[in-house]
Amino acid sequence: MAMLTDVYIELHVPDFRKATKFYSRLGFRLLWRTEDYLVMKRKRSVINFFGGSQKVYSHSYSGRFKKTTKCGFGVEIIIPVDRVERFYNRVRKFAKIVQPLQLKKWGHRDFRIVDPFGFYIRITERYEWVGKLDARQRRLINDYKMKLKEQTLRDSVT
Repeated sequence: MAMLTDVYIELHVPDFRKATKFYSRLGFRLLWRTEDYLVMKRKRSVINFFGGSQKVYSHSYSGRFKKTTKCGFGVEIIIPVDRVERFYNRVRKFAKIVQPLQLKKWGHRDFRIVDPFGFYIRITERYEWVGKLDARQRRLINDYKMKLKEQTLRDSVT
């Protein structure tokens, strides 16, 4: 069996019903579930959920933090989709939009939402992340390299 990816994400949530309802509306389907574990899939994207009850707060790592700690602080979950504009028009009816659909400087459109637990999600149009760079991507990388080189020179003078 071919692996979809070598990196899987596991979200610790206190309510599997809420997770299932929300992520189903994003197009994920339930693969399997136990009392404290849930796996959902959408095309090549897999999201795992741990907890499903107050048990999530007694996990060996996350149990160290207050229940009010913001879920996923500093983490962005990226979900690629086909026809991002159509997807956006559907999702904005039920999800909290953090940033509306827009064209980014790297040449692709995306929008940002927050799930019911506070996890930050970027929905982006599908494109190849790995492989040959297009002209816009090469220009962005070269501009960054130039800025980095200039900053290094300034830092060495001071």
